[in-house]
Amino acid sequence: MPESWNAHNRYAHQEDHDTALPGRDQPVPTASEHFVSGRPLKGPYPEGTETVYLGMGCFWVAERLLWNISGVYVTAVGYSGGFMKKPTYQETTTGLTGHTEVVKLVYDPTVVSLESLLKTFVEEHDPTQGMRQGNDVGTTYRSAVYTTAPEQLATAERVRDTSQAALKSTGRMAKITTEIAPAGEFYYAENYHQQYLAKNPDGYCGLRGTGVSCPIGQ
Repeated sequence: MPESWNAHNRYAHQEDHDTALPGRDQPVPTASEHFVSGRPLKGPYPEGTETVYLGMGCFWVAERLLWNISGVYVTAVGYSGGFMKKPTYQETTTGLTGHTEVVKLVYDPTVVSLESLLKTFVEEHDPTQGMRQGNDVGTTYRSAVYTTAPEQLATAERVRDTSQAALKSTGRMAKITTEIAPAGEFYYAENYHQQYLAKNPDGYCGLRGTGVSCPIGQ
């Protein structure tokens, strides 16, 4: 995916960064432990674990999907890919912070590979929708993979290209619009967003895939 798409995908909603909301010096209060596993949201994490940030639309649903995968040590939801310091949920929804909703995913690569996690990522949401995910419309719902190592970036690009070819083979010509970039600042979302669907089992669930399998590893 050309860098011009990533830049456009992140900033097309705002012509001038000077109009961004001012942000704050103190982080938004949030939970310290995972509501389901009791593990620390902010670490320390076990030696050898790795971290990646995935945006799949509404982070409530994506987080539940991801915390259930074997090899995932802990998940947390928050905001990344933007230019405002320590935003609140209400601020991100204005489109004036540049962020998208993401899941912070800490995983053990000896148990589950990033390739496998990204296969789930591309299959369980629709990465071709640009600034939306189903009925959730806006920059905060764009598809994204923010990486923490060069090898992760290469893997994400390989999975994207493989998934794009699989979509094309079924006659779907829509381009994958997932923003793939090295991770910038990640800001934890408010406590009530963390593991939301464990606290509210009948809560909103809008995650929908394309129905096309990504043949990674086959």
